[in-house]
Amino acid sequence: MFVLSIFLFVFVRYIPDMGLSPRQSDILALARDAGRVTVDGLAQTFDVTTQTIRRDLGALCYAGLLERSHGGASVPGGLVNMAHVDRRRLNAEAKEAIGRAAARHVFPGTSVFLNIGTTTEAVARHLREVPNITVITNNLNVAQILGSHPTAEVIVTAGRLRWSDGALVGDLAVQTLRKFKPDLAIIGTSAIDHQGVMLDFDPDEIRVTQAILQQARTPMLVADLGKFQRTAPVRVTNIARMRYWVTERRPDQGILAMCRAAGVRVFTPAGEL
Repeated sequence: MFVLSIFLFVFVRYIPDMGLSPRQSDILALARDAGRVTVDGLAQTFDVTTQTIRRDLGALCYAGLLERSHGGASVPGGLVNMAHVDRRRLNAEAKEAIGRAAARHVFPGTSVFLNIGTTTEAVARHLREVPNITVITNNLNVAQILGSHPTAEVIVTAGRLRWSDGALVGDLAVQTLRKFKPDLAIIGTSAIDHQGVMLDFDPDEIRVTQAILQQARTPMLVADLGKFQRTAPVRVTNIARMRYWVTERRPDQGILAMCRAAGVRVFTPAGEL
């Protein structure tokens, strides 16, 4: 049974997605990321009918890539989180648009914290155009992206290295962060529920994020709307704690109303909503 479980994990995780439409490939990526997807959630994400999503899920289940569950489908074996390289590909265009829009809020002379995540890495790529900034990060990928910036001071925290994605986590990272009070904290997250709770997987990583939220003057969330289709087991904070949220397009009215009630300013690449 153990050998069979390992085989299924490798098969489902790395099988080539031949013959899938672009939307079906994206659905499969979301399912592999979250472990489960729902018909209603996918219909909203892709702006198509529930009948279209059911046909897509039927094709994916027939191919053995997903299996039916109540109201949606799940990944055989219940994968917990995607590899970093797969997360980077997921919603890549949306993340680049978010990164560009978020970088507009960073001005010369600003000190900014960037945490772990492929969306914050997208922000870092666009910060290469902003002069005279100080960047504090526990993300070695961010440090590498900004390493050639001619006028940026890049400060990397101490901490335990998580080899899978270049994260520095744990007590040493928290201790480093408490020495700083940056102007802006740009925070990514793995999932958001419909009550606005931001969620992630690794408690050590979450402690680092919570520490910087305590230190930063202005917190900004950078997260695409696909995060509302994901789930993760550990609470980070609530979106109501953010000053800004930068996303790729207009969220549904309920989420937008929740943000406005909490005083969270919502931005897309087109501007403030």
